[in-house]
Amino acid sequence: MTNNQYIINENQTYMERFQLAVERVKAIHDETNLENSVLSEEMAEYFRKTAGFVLQVYEAYHLVSSGEINKMTTRALQYMNEFLYEDIKNGNYKNSYANPDFAIDKLGDKMGKLLCVLYTELRGCIAYAFEERLFYLATYFELFIEIYNLVEDRGTDEEIHNAIYFHFFDYADILAADRTRSLLNPDMSFATDIIMNADLSNPSYLYLFGEYISENEYKTSEYLNTLPEDKIKSMAKTFTEGYRKGFEAYHIDLSKKKTVNIRYTLGFERVIREAIIQFRAMGLEPCIYRASTSLIHRNAHGKVGYYGGSANKQYDYDHRMDESIIFDKALADRRLHAQRLAYEDMKQLAAEYAGPAVIETFGETNFLPLEKKMAPCFSEKQQKQYINYKAEASLLSNEFIPADTVSFTIISYPVPEIGKDYKKIFDETIKVNTLDTFTYEKIQTHIINALDMGEYVTITGRNKNITDITVALSPIDNPQKETKFENCLADVNIPLGEVFTSPKLIGTNGILHAVSIYLNGLKYIDLKLQFKDGVITDYSCKNFDSEDENKKYIKENLLFQHETLPMGEFAIGTNTTAYQMGQKYNISHLLPILITEKTGPHFAIGDTCFSHEEEMHTYNPDGKEMKCKENDYSRLRSTDSTHAYFNCHTDITIPYNELGDITVHKSDGSFVKIIENGRFVLEGTEELNKSLEVI
Repeated sequence: MTNNQYIINENQTYMERFQLAVERVKAIHDETNLENSVLSEEMAEYFRKTAGFVLQVYEAYHLVSSGEINKMTTRALQYMNEFLYEDIKNGNYKNSYANPDFAIDKLGDKMGKLLCVLYTELRGCIAYAFEERLFYLATYFELFIEIYNLVEDRGTDEEIHNAIYFHFFDYADILAADRTRSLLNPDMSFATDIIMNADLSNPSYLYLFGEYISENEYKTSEYLNTLPEDKIKSMAKTFTEGYRKGFEAYHIDLSKKKTVNIRYTLGFERVIREAIIQFRAMGLEPCIYRASTSLIHRNAHGKVGYYGGSANKQYDYDHRMDESIIFDKALADRRLHAQRLAYEDMKQLAAEYAGPAVIETFGETNFLPLEKKMAPCFSEKQQKQYINYKAEASLLSNEFIPADTVSFTIISYPVPEIGKDYKKIFDETIKVNTLDTFTYEKIQTHIINALDMGEYVTITGRNKNITDITVALSPIDNPQKETKFENCLADVNIPLGEVFTSPKLIGTNGILHAVSIYLNGLKYIDLKLQFKDGVITDYSCKNFDSEDENKKYIKENLLFQHETLPMGEFAIGTNTTAYQMGQKYNISHLLPILITEKTGPHFAIGDTCFSHEEEMHTYNPDGKEMKCKENDYSRLRSTDSTHAYFNCHTDITIPYNELGDITVHKSDGSFVKIIENGRFVLEGTEELNKSLEVI
């Protein structure tokens, strides 16, 4: 049972409501099995199946709260995990009420969409059962009962919609406070307790989290158990030292901080346990929260927090915009007000928060989604309101947790699904993550010195890549003490290997092309972005037969619903060792952006790398201050803050084998080549070609 006092008090408050709700759900399950049910056959089937699932969640809660789960065998735990998630797995999803197409076919357009979303929300209760969160279990079960009663009484679509809407409206204050508490308060220690106290030598501990456990998570844990302790400590040290160096590099006083938010994929608990020990030695307690399962906090473009495997990526994709069924300005305003109250109540915890430390994974089979017309999506009006809401929410967060007072680190490792060379690739990744900083510092200083002489840079593609773009560079006043590019080494962004800047928008023109690329977990075929004065004026891809479908796909998943985005970053990646690894094992298409961005020039669309940190003074190892941190949008931060930021940043990389030339053009008409035909030609950078030549 939980020993968290906050949750104990919460459960005492909601226990009676929870027990009453469970009894009513049992009755609904029985009623819908009767031949004389007042519901239509289709509706009776929906509520019977959904009630059955809710009772499965209750059984899981009982096993956890009674402690019986700790006596279960590995096989029994595996069976329970499969049982809870079987309805949305690939083979079953076709006939699941979580599938928008199936739900709408059986229940009608409006009602089907609403009840599909309701069932998906109820599926999130699996997590709450394992965390013993009776507030969530009681209120979600009550919502299910309320909607059953409405349908039984011939309630309208509008009444069903309003029931869901006001569930989130009425509980907005509790939801905001709880999510904020999970981020900032280390006493919310559900995951930390498992990591620090479980027997990690047996991967069956993974089933205690309540997440779906695929072979990736299980086999990752198994593999890490074969590694010696010193290797685990070294992996953790790379991670935690990168975090510490971030504070050092940006001259932020880490001693004033007390908490670090650890985000990772399950399976890495041995590394995370050691990282927690090392963070504690720095004076930091871990806050480890689950990636949200609910539409109210779910991230449409990737999971944020800790999480297990995906039982079905199409299911995840279909429900990425479930929030659209209830979103409006009134709810947005209510949530912003609730969030402000939550931050005010936890102001001291917010001041002590140091920022996120993230372990990503890569190697899963890439996913090309099916676009379902029946899946929830934002209307044009909602899109505009949602963008404004996200801007306000970002500013609110920055008010209480200023970006220039926190740092972060992020690192990535492969999962077993990457193939038969998994162990070799894992070791190669460790090598990539720990390359010699001093060597790269010198090489990248040569590149920056050349770039600092330029007025603009031209980048071209080759081998079917038709990129032809001019990137304008912002001027600096004192080249002896100032620089246009940051020298990115092994601190916050691991692995090392890039120099980057915020481009000058006026004068940045041309086409950026990717033959085939994966961004935020989604594939883009023949992606083309046209820039005029630094902003996207047109875009296309060839994922679908229809041009409209392709544009919709890009707008939703790459432009994040914005009509356009600026180029927020131009960088040159120098990590040819990472590129060689991708080519050697034929995994380039599986590498995460974190690594891919170091394997060629990349261009980020959205905010700059210095979003909300423009006033911070940062210096390269040679002592020069990085000055080019803003653009025409971020300059609005003092006068029109809601239009200064886009709250997104996606890197698009041209790999060396598709790269033609990178040429620096000076104001006097002369030029300097950094790369020619995909090879480094600038004096002092030749060593980078060694990894390229052995491919």
